Amino acid sequence: MSAEPERLIVGRVSGVYGVKGFVRIFSETEPRAAIAGFSQLWLQRGDDWELLEVESGRAHGRGVVLKFRETVDRDAACALVGSTLAVEREWLPPLEEGAYYWADLQGLRVETKDGVDLGRITGFIETGANDVMVVRNDRERLVPWVRGRYVLDVDLAAGLVRVDWDPEF
Repeated sequence: MSAEPERLIVGRVSGVYGVKGFVRIFSETEPRAAIAGFSQLWLQRGDDWELLEVESGRAHGRGVVLKFRETVDRDAACALVGSTLAVEREWLPPLEEGAYYWADLQGLRVETKDGVDLGRITGFIETGANDVMVVRNDRERLVPWVRGRYVLDVDLAAGLVRVDWDPEF
């Protein structure tokens, strides 16, 4: 029995587009249209995963539209609405030194340079200027992801991000 591949969520099917089987995608990739660059995507409905072939895709307005080989018409596309889309980790390009995929940082502990525990990373917000970590413990904190200024060190092996941040903020 083979082990399940590690899948990273990259978006979801948010609607249909036209009558030829295209679907609207809410993409969590950066840039948003990067999701259209994968030749295959895993689609999750309930607990079941299905590997779909991406026939075509493109940016459309502020979103993305995709056509899967398996969706031949609008009815087939409608059946996918609400589904989650994922890629296998091994499909992702390697990162340069000091760069991280958000998925690798989710759940890491965050502490100040003085050792004060701020909580765990529960998400990120894109602001345009810089990304912001959402850190939750006794309350939610928003810490700018600015290396060298606020983010001092990332230790994936230890599951820790050290920050220069006032715990009262």
